[in-house]
Formats: sequence, structure tokens, C-alpha cells
Amino acid sequence: MIAVDTNILIYAHRGETELHEAAASRLVDLSEGAERWALPVFCVTEFLRVVTHPRVFDPASTVAQATAFIEGIASAPSCELLRPGAEFLEILIDTARRAETRGNLMFDAQIAALCREHGIDTVLTNDRDFDRFDPLRARRLD
Repeated sequence: MIAVDTNILIYAHRGETELHEAAASRLVDLSEGAERWALPVFCVTEFLRVVTHPRVFDPASTVAQATAFIEGIASAPSCELLRPGAEFLEILIDTARRAETRGNLMFDAQIAALCREHGIDTVLTNDRDFDRFDPLRARRLD
């Protein structure tokens, strides 16, 4: 199973981004495919924060536009929304310590830990910071 990172969601949603077509195409493939894939809940909230922020996009996406996009993605029968479970805190601490995570990288550590908790070993992302979270493998857009 593969998890989808925030930047892929942003690229797919915002048509002016350089990787829009590649990200949108990949999400369509995942959504229409039979293979299960995951959407970490932390990526959903970060997506909503970024695309509705007027200092990031001008004009920013409206809450209605952003939530409609996420609802469409999450409604795919093959999509599983990942939420932290009972082991999350222990896994997060282990993940952060092993990768010597600090500052803003802690956000990526929580995504990596959530993936580990759910047995997911691959994340679709263009963020090279995920390379530090062994054994999670980062797969880039083709």
C-alpha cells in the first residue's frame, strides 16, 4: 500500500503548479484502481491549511473548493484514511529518535510514524525529507 503526501494533493488541486498534471493523473489512477492506498489524516489537514492560505496562493482556494477536493479523493473505494491508533505515540518517538528529527521535520516524522503504524512502507511524495525515515520509501512523481 502507498500513502499520499500533502504536496501531491496540493499539486493535484492547484492547476498552476508545475506538477499539476502528473499529480492529478496519479491520483486518478489510484482512485480508479483496485489497489488500496492511504491518505494520512495529517496530510489532509496540512493540505487544507496550505491551499486556503492567502499568503501561499493568490487567490487561495476557498474552504468549499478545498474540502470538496478532499471529499472527492477520500470517497474513492480504494482509499483508506489513516488515523493514529494506540501505538502511534511510541512509534512517533522511535521514528523521531532514529531519524534525529528536529523542528519542522517533526511534521514529516508524524506522517512516517503513522505509515509505520499501519504497515505502509511507501509514500508518494516529492519531499526528499522522507528519505531519512527508514524503512519508509519515498516514491516521486514519474
